[in-house]
Amino acid sequence: MTSAGYRPRVLSCYSGAGGLDLGLHAAGFDSVGCLEIDVDARATLNSAPQGWRVFEDGDVDAAGRHLTPRKLGIARGELDVIAGGPPCQPFSKAAQWTRSGRAGVTDPRAASLTGMMQLVDSFLPKVLLIENVRGFTHGKDSALPVLEQHLNEINRKRKTKYRLQVFELDAAHYGTAQHRLRSICIACREGTVVRPPVATHQDSPLRAWDAIGHIKHSEPLPTMKGKWAELLACVPEGGNYLHLTAKGGGPEVFGYRTRYWSFLLKLAKDRPSWTLPASPGPGAGPFHWDNRPLSVQERLALQGFPADWELVGEERSRIRLAGNATPPPLAEAIARALVVQEVLDTPVDFPEEPVLPVRRRKRVPLAVAPADLPESYRHLVGPKEAHAGTGRGPAPRLDSSAIVVDALAGGS
Repeated sequence: MTSAGYRPRVLSCYSGAGGLDLGLHAAGFDSVGCLEIDVDARATLNSAPQGWRVFEDGDVDAAGRHLTPRKLGIARGELDVIAGGPPCQPFSKAAQWTRSGRAGVTDPRAASLTGMMQLVDSFLPKVLLIENVRGFTHGKDSALPVLEQHLNEINRKRKTKYRLQVFELDAAHYGTAQHRLRSICIACREGTVVRPPVATHQDSPLRAWDAIGHIKHSEPLPTMKGKWAELLACVPEGGNYLHLTAKGGGPEVFGYRTRYWSFLLKLAKDRPSWTLPASPGPGAGPFHWDNRPLSVQERLALQGFPADWELVGEERSRIRLAGNATPPPLAEAIARALVVQEVLDTPVDFPEEPVLPVRRRKRVPLAVAPADLPESYRHLVGPKEAHAGTGRGPAPRLDSSAIVVDALAGGS
């Protein structure tokens, strides 16, 4: 589908590191502005070569009250898309490891949903697009009832037909070298039913080696820290701490299933990465097969960002921005689906093939065998009690394993 250079216009909310914006841009969309409250994220967006307009006050809640179509030089109904990924922490599975549990829409960080929906009411875009963690649309604390209530009120007030559709998509099925299950919410102003994008890599996902095996670093590589740092070398590629339990192949250092899944989790070269967290603790992976934390550059590559994409800020802030980002190849696939299915009512000129997926490499090196247990840990070897059982959740070990809280609080 082509036209005389028409590029749909999108207003970006919670723009973060720019992953969703990059995907939309690659599919032929033009940004009318980015709303992002984080200082380092705004600086990152301001330095992007695309020349996006980044609002100085990026608070979505405030923008919902004062930003109007007229201020952007357009009329109500002319905007094609409002897109964004609201803060995921209130709905994240990782939040279940904290003492307060997952707060969902009662969490103060979820209040900005109101601002986004006020923007929908003001601009009446052809499409509302939201990307978030699975918990955003599942469970008793999901955001769905709030979103549907807002859309119903807009429909009654504006005579529109917004109807929420939800898809669960794995970024690994769309050219990202990382399994990252995301809820995608789409609502079309005319009530149009949208089909999910065709999965281009479901049968042959890209591997971690494809994304990061070739990277040459210009900065010092991060090193392992914490009480269990030297144990990582004892875990095989693609494994985690379970290798060091009664049901694993190594010495029994830990009780079976008494730690969180990502504890000492190591990438396998020949498989996609697991989901990258935004705020990893010292023992929380996934880690590099070279027995170290991933660099920021590697995290971006596993998310599917272009090699020249740079984040602004201190290392911890850049890790957070990378972990919270929408994988650009996934965003591109969704945007292309909107165009191909003629949801926007206007033909769009975009590349015949997607431009963002990671390139597959011909050869993947063999895995390196795990190291022997260091002498300093051998006194820990012996029979251990396993986790209390299915359905007991993390609660039985919160008090006795503070590392769990430290590692996963605030992660994606």
